[in-house]
Amino acid sequence: MTLPSPGPPSPAAQPPSSSRGGLGWAVRLSILAGVGAALVWGRTLPDRYKAFFSSGAANTQQAPLLSQDGVTPTRYCYESVRLTGREEDARKDWCFEVMEGGRFGGVFARESSSSSSSSLQQHQQEEGDNKKKKKLAIRKGHVLPGLWDGHGHLLQYGEFLHSADLFGATSPEEVRRRLRAYLKKHPDVGTEGNWVRGVGWDQMLLGGMPSADMLENDPLLRGKFVMLDRVDVHCTWVSQAVLDLIPADRLRQDVPGGEIVRDPGLGVFCDNAMDMVTSLWPRPGPERRREFVASAMRELNKVGIVGVHDAGVLPQDVSLYEEMVGDGEWSLRVYGMLECPERNTFCPDEAVKVEREDGLLAVRSVKLFADGALGSWGSALLAPYTDRPDTSGSLLVNASTLTSLARSWSQAGYQVNIHAIGDLANRLAIDALEAALRDLCPGSPDLAACQSHHRFRIEHAQIIHPTDQARIKKLGIIPSIQPTHATSDMAYAALRLGEERTRSEAYRMRSLFEAGLLPVLGSDFPVEPPSPWEGIYAAVARRNPHTGRGPPGHEKGWYREEEGLTLEQALEGFTRGPARAAFWEEMAGEIREGAFADWVVLDEEVGRIGEEGWRKVRVRETWVGGRRVYSRDDDEEGGKEDL
Repeated sequence: MTLPSPGPPSPAAQPPSSSRGGLGWAVRLSILAGVGAALVWGRTLPDRYKAFFSSGAANTQQAPLLSQDGVTPTRYCYESVRLTGREEDARKDWCFEVMEGGRFGGVFARESSSSSSSSLQQHQQEEGDNKKKKKLAIRKGHVLPGLWDGHGHLLQYGEFLHSADLFGATSPEEVRRRLRAYLKKHPDVGTEGNWVRGVGWDQMLLGGMPSADMLENDPLLRGKFVMLDRVDVHCTWVSQAVLDLIPADRLRQDVPGGEIVRDPGLGVFCDNAMDMVTSLWPRPGPERRREFVASAMRELNKVGIVGVHDAGVLPQDVSLYEEMVGDGEWSLRVYGMLECPERNTFCPDEAVKVEREDGLLAVRSVKLFADGALGSWGSALLAPYTDRPDTSGSLLVNASTLTSLARSWSQAGYQVNIHAIGDLANRLAIDALEAALRDLCPGSPDLAACQSHHRFRIEHAQIIHPTDQARIKKLGIIPSIQPTHATSDMAYAALRLGEERTRSEAYRMRSLFEAGLLPVLGSDFPVEPPSPWEGIYAAVARRNPHTGRGPPGHEKGWYREEEGLTLEQALEGFTRGPARAAFWEEMAGEIREGAFADWVVLDEEVGRIGEEGWRKVRVRETWVGGRRVYSRDDDEEGGKEDL
């Protein structure tokens, strides 16, 4: 299967350059003197582009840009082009060039007046171009840099696309109804070797925690092997057939860092207790997993995503990705966070590093886990939950182990990224990362400078004590935030945390940007839908992107005045933020010479769509490495199935 390629060949079509092992993670880009030229014809550019063009890196007197094999690059002009997330970088008369290797060439201005043709002809004559003179064609649509999801789960999202969708189910009967419909379409599932998989249930909607008995009530489900992940994937609900595989004495034991839910009955396992079930699950084979990855990439391209920070990739998944990266179905840039087969361990013998020069796959970071999720009372808090004073959540590892792991992985040359949701978990994550920085830069009086080189991250960073907010800002630790988590959780956050803790600690966004940090924004798909447009709406409006409403008392937006972002900040969080966090700030997140040629085309300039319009954005085209990986026209005509 081949994706349409009206532009230059994909980087994947070039001989791959990949390295595993070692610390050579930085992509080394060399632009030969005289090769990069931007054609600026009497237009005013933002200061940083003026500096670029006046530096000699671009010379309007030179010949047009050529790839290293002498092929003239392809030029693209649209109704408008936004070079970065900033409004000042949006112009109606900008065009750009794409090199054959899948990188941007020059950015130049076309003539928008009737003299456009003569100016172009004059330029061509100066170049000695004897070819037939043509006016630059203006393509339909408005361009902005390709969008990234800074925290998602590629394989799991692909599996979700092939599983029962339980998101929004409001009763056990609705869950059963959806499972019955799924079984009718997939009559081969439900056996011991091929379990029914589903994701998305939420006990807040179901009216309480479910149990195995609720599935046994349905004759069609009785005796089936069923495993259903909670909306946050920190609990799983199983059928009686699965329970029967677990020794009875194990079901009576407590699990450190986890919970076997026993009320109203057995069937739900949370956090570390999930291992009792997942160890029994018949994992899909390589071909099935390839199908998951391809399905996920197609869906992500549809919403304008060109790259993903894959938050938890097993060594066997890295091998699968390396096998797939050269084929036509690989249509994303993937920055992988390695996860050991046994979570929260140090596994140097199994760990790998990958860095392709074409930027389609990189693995040089590691994912650790401090706690669970707020919705299932699993996030670790400094004080008990307001609605469950009997618990403060649970740590998945103790503080000393978390610090030891952070130090070991950082000394092995990995960027360390720690999942932390509760305020206790965030405090311990900061402690661990600070200890790792002191190891890496012994005696340094400025750990922020050390951090700027290593770029450690906290994934989610949802509930942070004010004291620890100040520590994050001082050290420069990167917060990796999912805006739609805030708008999903706002319905019950105050119940869990109380009003004061919610107001002062929860779901910080604007305050982190204003402190000089450049957060990474994402969705945590499949926990939330992957659309960055929903994320942008949630970040700016602080309202639910599905309903357009805030919670009672916050109809205009949940703490919007305090923590809502501007459109520019939100776009930066989905472009430059993930690029910098992946050490690719010179190569991704904006349209500039030498960067990866990734862009998105909309029907209207993003700044003119209007706040409520972001909820309904439909992407026109998505391009990765100069290759069109999604076209809405093809999709609507059914052509997408043939890609």
